[in-house]
This record gives sequence, structure tokens and C-alpha cells, in this order.
Amino acid sequence: MSAAISPGTGQRYGMRRVCRVWGVPRATVYLRRQDRPEPQRRGPKPLIPDAVLLPMIREDLATSPFREEGHRKVYYRLKHVSKVQVAPKRILRLMRENALLSPQRPPQGEPNTHDGTILTTRPLEMWGTDGTTTQVVEEGTVWIFGAVEHFNAECVGIHASKSGDRFNAMEPVKQGIRKHYGAVRKGVAEGLALRNDHGSQYVSDYFQKELKHFGVRQSLAYVGEPQTNGVIERFWKTLKKQVLEGRIYQTLTDLRKALVDFMHLYNRAWRLEKLGGRTPDEARQAWVTKQAA
Repeated sequence: MSAAISPGTGQRYGMRRVCRVWGVPRATVYLRRQDRPEPQRRGPKPLIPDAVLLPMIREDLATSPFREEGHRKVYYRLKHVSKVQVAPKRILRLMRENALLSPQRPPQGEPNTHDGTILTTRPLEMWGTDGTTTQVVEEGTVWIFGAVEHFNAECVGIHASKSGDRFNAMEPVKQGIRKHYGAVRKGVAEGLALRNDHGSQYVSDYFQKELKHFGVRQSLAYVGEPQTNGVIERFWKTLKKQVLEGRIYQTLTDLRKALVDFMHLYNRAWRLEKLGGRTPDEARQAWVTKQAA
């Protein structure tokens, strides 16, 4: 194109004008015009080519008395027995390219079917519960257990204790049942699901029997996927920033009072983007008003 003749001026367009119109650096054009050889492997050539090393690897695997070995075992045998000096990463590359690595155990059990949605469209459909720890001066390490509504992120119960056992883990759930169902009795919370992880408190016989007594269905979070219990996890982040970080509590009683005060303040005044800027109490009241209309 740069050698073409302009019909208006009778002169060549020139490389500078063509590159300016195309928006391409001239250096790039000149570089691509050069006949460049194919890039070669950097560094010195190996003493043993891949075509020779690969049969040695196959023979080592075939004569080994063991099964399903990885590249490290092959490397050590070639190094100490056959006196072959090669890099282990090179053996790994050749074994991977030729499907010689030991087979991996496939995932066991049913595949995860979670669609990534943990919020609900109505209250009293699912709560999330979890525990965390903090420090107080007199008691040392103490536990904090909470329960949060998935519909509007409302904290329905919170409890702090020295022991992190199953009985204290159940306390915030009972608080929520008293608050929203009026009493703790058999079958009172029928239809409610409780999302929790696989902690020893939550898989204990006591905890599961209590849930069954109240009519609550247990919904275990997926192993290795904490986001499936993300509502309570996000609440912990807020609580730690607002109540725990940068503060020192002398006694467990002081901490309990601070947690209860924050729970009421959070439900009344903490505005969330996922609720359209409303507070948990406002979101619940809006839903109640909509159902009554």
C-alpha cells in the first residue's frame, strides 16, 4: 500500500502516511517484514533428548514393583539406579504429555447442585448459623454464636459463651424461634430450614434432635464452599468491624451486652445494598405490608 501511487498527487503514499491512517507503528511493520527463524529452546541442549528419555521412563514404570507412581519416584530411580541426570520437571512434563502420571481419584458422592443462590423470597424460610471466637481479658478465648435470616439478613439471635459446645450453639436458634414463633415447643418452626457448616456442634445428635423437635430442617453447607453459608459469614464481617476490632472487653458479661446492643442496632439501622438501602427491620415490615395488601 505504501508503494501505491496517489491519483491526486501522482506520488507514492509512503510508509509514514499509511501507518498513520492505519494506526500501526512503523516499527511493527518493519519487524513483520523480516524473515525471522522459528524460536528455539533456550539454554543448552539436554544431553538426553526427549525421544530417548521417554522410552526410559516407560521402561522404568513397566519394571517397577509398585503401582500408580508419580514423576518423583521415576526421577529418583533414574537418578540413583540408572545414573541418569535429568530435571524432575522435565520428567513431569513428558509423563503429563504422554498420559503416564498416576491416575487421580475422581470426586466421590453426589455432584454439587448448588446454583449459587442462598437468599430467599420470604421470611422464615431459611436461617444461617455459625460460630466464631474472640478474646476477653478475664475469660480468655470465648465463643460467639449467631443466627441470621436469609431473607433480610436480620440477626435473629446471638450468644456468647466460654464453651463452644452444642448447647451454646443452639442458643441463638432458640432466641430466633422465641422471637418469631412466640415459644419454643414441638413443631413450632415447621417449614424453616437452618443452614450451617459441618462443625462438631452442628452434626451432634443433640443439635439435630433439637432441630427435629422444633420442626426445622437442617441444610448443611457444602464442604469447601463457605459461600453456601455466606449470609452469616457476611454478618460476622460486619460484627467484627463494628464490635470486636479495636475494643477490649474485660468480662464475658461485657461482651454479651455489647453483642445484644449491636444486634438491636443492626436490625434497626444497618442499611444493606441487597435490600435496596433498607434496614432488616424495614425490609421485613415492607414484606408484611405487601402480604396484607
